[in-house]
Amino acid sequence: MSQTAAPSTGHPSQPRRVGILLHPARPEAVDAAVEFVRGIAGSGITCVGLGERVPELQHRLPDIPIERQPASRLGDVELMVVFGGDGTILRAAEFVVPLGVPLLGVNLGHVGFLAELESHDLHKLVQHVADRDYTVEERLTLRVEVSDRAGLPVWHSFAVNEVSLEKAAREKMLDVLVEIDGLPISRWGCDGMLVSTPTGSTAYAFSAGGPIVWPDVQAFLVVPMAAHALFARPMVLEPNSRVDLTLSSHVVAHAIVWCDGRRSIDLAPGAHITVYRGEHNLRVARLQEQPFTSRLVKKFELPIDGFRGPGQR
Repeated sequence: MSQTAAPSTGHPSQPRRVGILLHPARPEAVDAAVEFVRGIAGSGITCVGLGERVPELQHRLPDIPIERQPASRLGDVELMVVFGGDGTILRAAEFVVPLGVPLLGVNLGHVGFLAELESHDLHKLVQHVADRDYTVEERLTLRVEVSDRAGLPVWHSFAVNEVSLEKAAREKMLDVLVEIDGLPISRWGCDGMLVSTPTGSTAYAFSAGGPIVWPDVQAFLVVPMAAHALFARPMVLEPNSRVDLTLSSHVVAHAIVWCDGRRSIDLAPGAHITVYRGEHNLRVARLQEQPFTSRLVKKFELPIDGFRGPGQR
């Protein structure tokens, strides 16, 4: 994971534009966005709204122009500020990852590993954005391509957290051949397979028994899910590896592929899935240098004092 300073956006006289996206349901998302828009409008920055809640903002702020743009026209915003949890940030990633626009999350959810700050710190956010006082982390993503049993391409997508191959029916196990860089490693009868980025190692992969990987590690994970085998351990691969997952054509078990739990396709027996490093990185804006260790302890509420309390051994 590399870090860069906030990018300059052309000539100093060029108008500055910041994108915003809100959680689709939480009322507090609108309240937080109203405070943020008011703050940066005073610095001459225009807000560009994305999503279905822009009219609510425009109604609350009739004296401040808020543009509403389709995702295809977001390339000229310097930053996308997201008011929600990790799910809302992943939604925003669908729009901005191909454009290289950094994301900055204001956490309104429960864990919020991708978020940078909590909603009560909005006054800090306004000043940092106005001053372009933030750095940008580069995090790898995944590309997934799906073909049918005849080898014909049928679907492709990308993932920030993980690509998950899962069984579609409870009563049937999947029979999956796993290959790494063109070489077979094992065939598993299992509930599914996960291919995860370091960013996603604290999400679905963590729940499936995978290790936590610090986000600056250049690698990704392969995690078997409930595999009926003696060897079914998570594997850490170098970042330019290729993972091929092939469903048996002899076992009638339908499956589904999900990317970040948001985009999916149903699969028939014999389907083939290829996962490798994505062309575009996820760019995450950070206001301060907060070690991932501290973030991990805070978000998972890890008992660093132990059950005996501080100072007891």
